[in-house]
Formats: sequence, structure tokens, C-alpha cells
Amino acid sequence: MNEEIMRYHSLFSIKDQQICQLLAEGINANLPDSQCNIWHGSPVWFIDDNPIVGYTKLKDCIQLLFWSGQSFDVEGLGPVGKYKAAEVRYVESDEINSVQLSQWLRLSVSIQWDYRNIVKRRGELLRLK
Repeated sequence: MNEEIMRYHSLFSIKDQQICQLLAEGINANLPDSQCNIWHGSPVWFIDDNPIVGYTKLKDCIQLLFWSGQSFDVEGLGPVGKYKAAEVRYVESDEINSVQLSQWLRLSVSIQWDYRNIVKRRGELLRLK
């Protein structure tokens, strides 16, 4: 696992580290061709420099965010922000459904909005793929 991400995990309680570890393992297993780094302070996975999925520590949970998640048309993800992002929040590691996570990650590859060029397009998102 990426050393930066391991440092990120080490900042949290054991319970939150377990959640982060499970998410990172699931994402890495399902997105083997993606690149991952710490972006704006949190682990984010990219495909062709376009952010796909990431997670962050919030006050009382770990938030898993899919940049194009509102377009997945599946249960379990809630809208967040004014664009196409969707989230799920975890308090315990046993809340993570690995089958559901894999489904969302497969969808994140096939359904992408162009966040890489959102600033250049002044907030307009275009569908990729």
C-alpha cells in the first residue's frame, strides 16, 4: 500500500483505521489500473487524472465519496454537493458490504464525469465514456 496512505490511516483510532484499510484494499482490488495519492488531504484514486473515488475522516465517521456516484442509479449512496458526487458514511468496519463496494467501483469506471476539466469549463461537467 502507498506509504502516504498508510501515514494517513495512522492518524486515526484503531476503529477508523480498520474502515480505511478495508476501503483501500477494496478500491485497490477493483481499480487495479488507477493511480492513488493524497489529494486535498485525503486518499483519492484517479483514472486518467480524473478523480473517481476517495475517502476522508469526518468528525464521527469515514466518508466514502464517488465523484460520479449520483449517476450510478443504485441504492446505498446519497447525493453530496452541487455536482454529481455521492457518498456513504461508515462508523464501523462491519458496515462495509464488499459486494456492494465492488459494484459501486465497477460503475465508477464505466460512468465518469469529467472533473479533471471542471475549472477550465467553468463548472460545467461533461460525461466521459
